[in-house]
Amino acid sequence: MPLNNQVPLVTFQTRVRDESVPGDNPFRWQELSSKDIFSGKKTVLFALPGAFTPTCSSNHLPRYDELFEEFKSQGVDQIICLSVNDAFVMFQWSKHLGTKNIFMLPDGNGEFTRKMGMLVEKENLGFGMRSWRYSMLVNDMVIEKMFVEPDFADNCPTDPFESSDADTMMAFLKGSTSAGVAKPHAFIG
Repeated sequence: MPLNNQVPLVTFQTRVRDESVPGDNPFRWQELSSKDIFSGKKTVLFALPGAFTPTCSSNHLPRYDELFEEFKSQGVDQIICLSVNDAFVMFQWSKHLGTKNIFMLPDGNGEFTRKMGMLVEKENLGFGMRSWRYSMLVNDMVIEKMFVEPDFADNCPTDPFESSDADTMMAFLKGSTSAGVAKPHAFIG
């Protein structure tokens, strides 16, 4: 696990709306560090293999968005969707789904995912390197709980979706004993 169970320190390349930018695309690049994103906040982050993919688009992302107010009532400040995709793809995917409450975090180079120990090969699908599916509760940079999907492996022939879903995280936050147990996983610091 990262040092002191903390999220890895990386810099993300994001795009933010800026009305001072002329033209039809009023966005500019902005670097955000792990500290910018996680410091002083209670965060639920869920990571998935790719934007516009079936399970990610039909259930994983939409359900977190749907339960946003309920997460807030449990003390969560923000919900983050992370994928090894670039900022443009993450923006268009969110726009396509009509996502309203989720911070779409592009890990375009896979650095955060690699340092979490969650980077896997998905060449069997033509995806290259991607994130394994997981969710975690982060409180002021410290990882308090993780739900890692089973069968972690490069080129896994299946796409497990059993424990990183919004309902499992919500059950954990509400103290349900049926929320399951996070699967242990080695992290790279």
